[in-house]
Amino acid sequence: MMTKMLVTTTEQIPGQAYEIIGEVFGVTTQSKNVFRNIGASMKNIVGGEVKDYTKMLDEAREAAVDRLRTNATELGADAVVMMRFDSGSIGTDIQSVAAYGTAVKFKEA
Repeated sequence: MMTKMLVTTTEQIPGQAYEIIGEVFGVTTQSKNVFRNIGASMKNIVGGEVKDYTKMLDEAREAAVDRLRTNATELGADAVVMMRFDSGSIGTDIQSVAAYGTAVKFKEA
């Protein structure tokens, strides 16, 4: 079983010296389905959180980080630092989420 690669939003990993490999990315695009749109329309009337959309965005963020880890692994990285998210809409029914950061390789002590 492969251990999940460390992905952190910090610039430094305490106790680790490393060299920078380069930029890594993970991108996913999710579409809203008819049932989610119906639920969202109802929430527009009564107000409140649209839980199906929240779930969709959570799943999209997770997929983006998984793809970021894959990209970093392909480059031979041990970890990713300075990870950030970006998201946006494409049209009215599609949401895109990107995870990006810096792949690093640990130095031998």
